[in-house]
Amino acid sequence: MLNQFRNKFPFDDNTWNSYISCFKRMEVPARTLLLKEGEVSRKLFLVERGCIRAWFNNNGKDVTFQFFFENNTVASVESFRKGIPSPIAIEAIEPSIVWWIHKKDIDHILAEIIEMPELRNRFIDAVFERTYDYMKHFLSFIKDTPAERYQNLLAGRPQLIKRIPQHYIASYLGISTVHLSRIRNKLAKQQQ
Repeated sequence: MLNQFRNKFPFDDNTWNSYISCFKRMEVPARTLLLKEGEVSRKLFLVERGCIRAWFNNNGKDVTFQFFFENNTVASVESFRKGIPSPIAIEAIEPSIVWWIHKKDIDHILAEIIEMPELRNRFIDAVFERTYDYMKHFLSFIKDTPAERYQNLLAGRPQLIKRIPQHYIASYLGISTVHLSRIRNKLAKQQQ
């Protein structure tokens, strides 16, 4: 699993092996909380297999705002970086295999690679890519109707529709499961 990152972050063998030894493999069943809302995040996860969702509780209602699949990294970035309570929960929604690394080990690795411009830039690009995903999702709530958000999801991330239970997709789109069902039925009729 971790060898895929070797191409992105070329280190000599000794350095690579010392970094790899910081990661721990964990198999978890569906519905396993990897981080509770309000806990301080001390782990960064890499998804080998499965699906992870990031969500928060809004007055007793789960609000899903991001999904992570194979080869994605996931953490409560604000909590992980600043040592503050996490505004989100992180949960496996499929049986999953994740690799995790503790914050102290990440801090050590980052301190070493910060002096290497190419590696530093790759790391920064990865952070900004995730930020861009959040910004697109946020703007879609301002600009698009629920039906448009669903159609954009179909066009841009069809794997979500195939793998994610409908109640999580509805939550991600900011609508009820009944409203999602209506949108899907209307689109199906238009395609006939």
